[in-house]
Amino acid sequence: MDVPAFRDHRLPTPERAVDLLSRLSRDERVAMLHQHAPAVERLGLAPFHTGCEALHGVAWLGEATVFPQPVGLAATWDTDLVRRVGDATASEVRAKHRADPSVSLNVWAPVVNTLRHPAWGRNEEGYSEDPHLTAHLATAYSRGLRGDHERVWKTVPTLKHFLAYNNETDRSSTSSNLDPRTLHEEELPAFREPVEAGVAGAVMPSYNQVNGVPAHLQGALFDELRSWAPGSVALVSDAAAPAFLVTLQGAASDRAAGNAAMVRAGVDSFTDDDADRGPTVRRIEEALDRGLLTADDVDRAVLRLLELRIRSGELDGEHDPYADLGEIDPPEHRALAREAAARGVVVLRDDARALPLPASGTVAVVGPLADVVLTDWYSGTPPYAVTPVDGLRAALGADRVEAATGADVVALRVAATGRYVAVSEDGARVVADAAAADKATHLEVTDWGDGVLTFRSAASGRLLTGASWPLRADAGRVGGWEVQESFRRHVHPDGSWSLLHLGSGRWVRAQRDTGVLCAEGRTPEDAARFVPRVLESGAARVAEVAGRCDAVVVVVGNDPHLGGRETQDRPHLMLPDAAVEVWRAAAEANPRAVLTIVSSYPYVLGPGAGDASTVVWSSHAGQELGHGLADVLTGAVEPTGRLAQTWPARPEQAGDLFDYDTRRQQVTYRHLPAGELGTPAFAFGHGLTYGDVAYHGLALSRDVVPAPAPTQDHPPLRPADPAAAGVVTARVTVRNDGARPAEELVQVYALGGPASGVPTPERLLLGYGRVRLAPGEAAVVDVPVDVARLAVWEQGTGGGMLDGVLRVAPGEYTLAAGPSSVDLPARRRLTVGAPAR
Repeated sequence: MDVPAFRDHRLPTPERAVDLLSRLSRDERVAMLHQHAPAVERLGLAPFHTGCEALHGVAWLGEATVFPQPVGLAATWDTDLVRRVGDATASEVRAKHRADPSVSLNVWAPVVNTLRHPAWGRNEEGYSEDPHLTAHLATAYSRGLRGDHERVWKTVPTLKHFLAYNNETDRSSTSSNLDPRTLHEEELPAFREPVEAGVAGAVMPSYNQVNGVPAHLQGALFDELRSWAPGSVALVSDAAAPAFLVTLQGAASDRAAGNAAMVRAGVDSFTDDDADRGPTVRRIEEALDRGLLTADDVDRAVLRLLELRIRSGELDGEHDPYADLGEIDPPEHRALAREAAARGVVVLRDDARALPLPASGTVAVVGPLADVVLTDWYSGTPPYAVTPVDGLRAALGADRVEAATGADVVALRVAATGRYVAVSEDGARVVADAAAADKATHLEVTDWGDGVLTFRSAASGRLLTGASWPLRADAGRVGGWEVQESFRRHVHPDGSWSLLHLGSGRWVRAQRDTGVLCAEGRTPEDAARFVPRVLESGAARVAEVAGRCDAVVVVVGNDPHLGGRETQDRPHLMLPDAAVEVWRAAAEANPRAVLTIVSSYPYVLGPGAGDASTVVWSSHAGQELGHGLADVLTGAVEPTGRLAQTWPARPEQAGDLFDYDTRRQQVTYRHLPAGELGTPAFAFGHGLTYGDVAYHGLALSRDVVPAPAPTQDHPPLRPADPAAAGVVTARVTVRNDGARPAEELVQVYALGGPASGVPTPERLLLGYGRVRLAPGEAAVVDVPVDVARLAVWEQGTGGGMLDGVLRVAPGEYTLAAGPSSVDLPARRRLTVGAPAR
């Protein structure tokens, strides 16, 4: 029986795609340009759509293993671990696809935008402020997502978001203005390694403009990106971006012209109008009729999408090696989630030697994040959750651990009626009709900063929510695209409160006669006034519990849906006042206190918290957060986490969120000025061990090397061939003088360049290596360094953004090694001579 070429798994993917394209009618081809492509029954093609969210586990598809946020995975600096997380995620995508074939095998991950500014609302989604480390980790995650079969990809990763996207405020209107150096040294390298490695099959352009041109129309940059790849790369639009091209950016006169411009620029798939492909099809047809597009333009786009689908094994039948693969949350994924959670914990400070926690005695675990596991917009639904309290009780014994949230317990009395707000046990009824402040009126108030509160009912055990009308108290967590569980408190001069429901922008009223609470007031004058009666002081409870224990772990941070997330940048960088007060209450009651921050981003630790003697950080690390934290805090696992993002000492040290010129602003670790002005609170690369590792020297395999030839090819962080002619090996001697084992992350940087040349970064990560040292053990760690990494962009005479070369200036360079970007005790001169002829 003859097999059509497009179904013959023995043929190359491009040949199969060309054959399939030739069998499609014009109408069928046009329909494939939408995210939701229809079935073609005469060819046996099933419906297809781009996009399955898989940022740190499978999202939006029910239960799945939830791994740490990418910013937490990055803190491991462990590409093998990150690859294994990607592989596990891909296996669970395959399991979802097997159960429901409509689940796409084109995954929209990873995010490779650099974490240039910690106020960016989507900070949790990225890896690092360093573009090469970002690319290196993204390549590892993509390699896991892709799988290792020569022909079939387990899933097809999509890199997000091309290009220069780091602000949520007015994100579809703002222009990220880049000079050529910033483009070539800090933006393009973040995408290059995974594309060049052939582990990314698609890229998503960003919402913003770049130098005044919408990112979705950057045809020259799309061509440059595609030139790096060993195969085709499909471009899929971000959601509703085709509309913004006309409505916000004014880049096209109408939707048909806008769609045509996108296809001509190189965009292949339109994520628009949800699952309704009709409007996109009509616009593309109109563009063809008006001569704005040709049939060849459409064919090029469809061909790339067909190659993406063929790579996924969709047309391979029994020859798809991954067809029967996958299980949701198997034991090995749970173990991996725990390992990832632990390896991403960073010990930032331990001046008082409070860690690890004592082997005997009691421990208080307090704070708003002590007994919860919070998930973000791109998380799946964890099958279970281990909180910090759970983890420490499992490690130390339930009788040794006490807990307190730090939340005030209040009853709210309506001033106009004298009645308290009461909640039914099922949370369906929230009514101001109680004469006394009994249990039905008790509300735990958590202050997330800037007046934003959540209320948890003692009666229902759930959160007050405005997701329905009237208010209910039946929400399990803060969540959703439009959060319905948060309120802003307005305090009147007499001390009474009015509450603004943030999801609707309406003030809370108590309806006349019934007392039913509804979010429906249009002005503050419409709002009910509540007299708060504090039944239990959260701070007093924290102090009480902390004071009677031998140590206290204070767990504070952010809810990933509040105060910074997609569509919302952070209002500021400071640790919220309410969190500081919880810390103060605990630390004043017990000096053996550990400030444990669980967050999506760095904080500036101001007065009251900045002098904490012991500070630990974790991202929102998923279902195994509690076990991972406990493993490190108790010393069951030696701390290995290192920051992949600077924690500023002051807000101004982070610069302007909307200014993408990091060099001129002197921001990120690369450009922070030397001296006190540029010293961060916690530096890029920083993280402590429980050992005491000292650096005893740096040697180079060669002290003199010729400059590499100028090129447009910026090499990856780790040289593909450590023995290549342009690679120098930095040999760093380290010794553990402590009493415990230590796993050291040995980092090698360049500190500036020749004084007579073009200004170079103050410091530049060139490579790193790991070593595990027993007490008293010394070792030499070899870190290969590609001399081409010292290059800076030299603009050509043509004036275009791609006109120029990366050139390494001859002269003297200082290479330095140490445990962070600002602690580099071992140094050596490297002389770069003229290029070899």
